[in-house]
Amino acid sequence: MATAEKSVSLPIGSAQRRSSAIAAPLGIIGKVLKRTIAILALAAIWEMVPRVGLVETAFLPPLSEVLQAWWGLLTSGELWTHTESSLIRSLAGFGIAIAAAIPLGLLIGWYKGLSELLTPVLELFRNTAALALLPVFTLILGIGETSKITLIVYACSWPILLNTISGVKNVDPLLIKSAKSMGLSPVKLFIKVILPAAVPTIFTGVRLAGAGSILVLIAAEMVGAKAGLGYLINYAQFNFQAPEMYAGIISISLIGLLFNQGLVTLEKRFTAWKQTQSE
Repeated sequence: MATAEKSVSLPIGSAQRRSSAIAAPLGIIGKVLKRTIAILALAAIWEMVPRVGLVETAFLPPLSEVLQAWWGLLTSGELWTHTESSLIRSLAGFGIAIAAAIPLGLLIGWYKGLSELLTPVLELFRNTAALALLPVFTLILGIGETSKITLIVYACSWPILLNTISGVKNVDPLLIKSAKSMGLSPVKLFIKVILPAAVPTIFTGVRLAGAGSILVLIAAEMVGAKAGLGYLINYAQFNFQAPEMYAGIISISLIGLLFNQGLVTLEKRFTAWKQTQSE
């Protein structure tokens, strides 16, 4: 008897799904490696350079010792205490700056007369560094929380204010003409055309202010503070506790990274219309 051989073949759709199921995790792994390889290389260099004697360990301890000190600060609760103090000050000043600078920037950008009146004053203060005014704020407001939060408000207000003004003034004139030809009132024109078109530029200023709020705060906490990451770094430096000092610096970097990522996510939600048009 002759036996007929049967060949079993998988459906084309099933094969494609299986290959795509394999390719997807590989693509994710590739993206993760691309984004982390530089950080891993930096960590390896940091670990090896002090151990081979290129740098004195008293000035730059190995990364493993820094991470051990960071974990010790975390488990003892000391790191959270300092982080909480810094976050409260930073977020308070950042929030006040957003609440004050965005409405003012919208008004200055929309009303030409107000812009001409305030531009000389803005140009004067925008070129004055926030840290240069730290002694002034400390002298007038003392070394307490008020001076630190006020300094953060000052530092954060300028990038938000200037980008808001720029966003309003640089809206595409064709959009404005088209909206006016459709009979939109000035109020509806501002709400439906000017404000949405200016949002991406406004968020650029907000992100710059978010980074600046942390940097300025650290410098402010090094003067007259009893808690905060800036105080932790300064205290560790004066007491020759290099691992704890670098642990504080790493904590600041992580907070800044998370802060910026949160603002990027928020920006995507507010500018979904822009992403839809570009797709």
